[in-house]
Amino acid sequence: MKILIVRFRQMGDAILTTVVANSLRQNYPDAQIDLVLNDNIAPLFKDHPALSHIITFSKDERKNTFSYIRKVWKTVHNVHYDVIIDMRSTLNTMLFALFSPSTRYRIGLKKPYTAIAFNHRIEPCRDDESMIDHNLNMLTPLRNGDFKLTRSFSLPISNNEKQDFRDYMQQCGADFERPIVLCGVVGKLKEKTWNEQNMTWLLRQFIAKWPQTQLVFNYAPGEEEQSARRMYNNLDKNPNILIDIQARTMRELVAMSHNITMYFGNEGGARHIVHAAGKPSFVICSPKGNKATWLPKNDIPADGIGPTDFASAAELKQMSYEERYSLVDRDSVWQRLQQFIAENVSEIAAENNVK
Repeated sequence: MKILIVRFRQMGDAILTTVVANSLRQNYPDAQIDLVLNDNIAPLFKDHPALSHIITFSKDERKNTFSYIRKVWKTVHNVHYDVIIDMRSTLNTMLFALFSPSTRYRIGLKKPYTAIAFNHRIEPCRDDESMIDHNLNMLTPLRNGDFKLTRSFSLPISNNEKQDFRDYMQQCGADFERPIVLCGVVGKLKEKTWNEQNMTWLLRQFIAKWPQTQLVFNYAPGEEEQSARRMYNNLDKNPNILIDIQARTMRELVAMSHNITMYFGNEGGARHIVHAAGKPSFVICSPKGNKATWLPKNDIPADGIGPTDFASAAELKQMSYEERYSLVDRDSVWQRLQQFIAENVSEIAAENNVK
């Protein structure tokens, strides 16, 4: 069997798609399973055991209509796929199925314009539905009595890469006899970044309560780094903050995630990487990041807090974006974070000199 999964877009979306690839590999161990995705996130999936080939599209290829159509055509005509699963089902992505009408299973989302491309259509993700459950629903046409599903999403990383980053962290002052928390203190997008003053206050409480725990700030060069270092300065350059440890590539972020105790901070792609590495995470969700959707439940502890914890859907519709975000107050975040650590992160909760 030859299977093509199409999943353009962002890092977190692509990571959560690995539940589909992992389930397919479990049921079809000899299948060719190929994944189409953006070239900038492709290194994350190098040597993934569930994938046979990674087919990448650059930004220029996706923007140039002729180049894009030609590459889609070649992709589905160089290999005759038995199954095409289009995770987004946009006007652009449905070309994979349109150009391969003989493919037996052409699976996409139920939208007004998708009947022409797909012979199996799945309902779009509901507001109260986990993205893992939604992704696994895309496999419904293939399921029979013996078909097994896995809720585990994963990213491959070698032991050498993990050890190399561990050595680097030690050179930067990390003590692996003490817990290490990766902190997403600033998001990639401003509209998905919690108030900086609130984050600084929260970090101050964290340091005071768990003085043996080390904090690593996750940030990209530029404005993110400026914000992170501003918080660091406002926290009096506390020695528990290892401000200079930086993951310079996505694979280094995966390696780092295997060398930490947990993740805390803004919801985003980094959290999904930490989750894939098997580490607990607690996040602050923006009004754009529905908690029910983006905090999937499997055997790895993950929780968070967001506007939906403070108001109903009807009430939120009457508020501006800023009003919804302001519902997430620092005292509530602090209380929920303490509860999460007490229940799920024994390395931190067990500190003897807790204040």
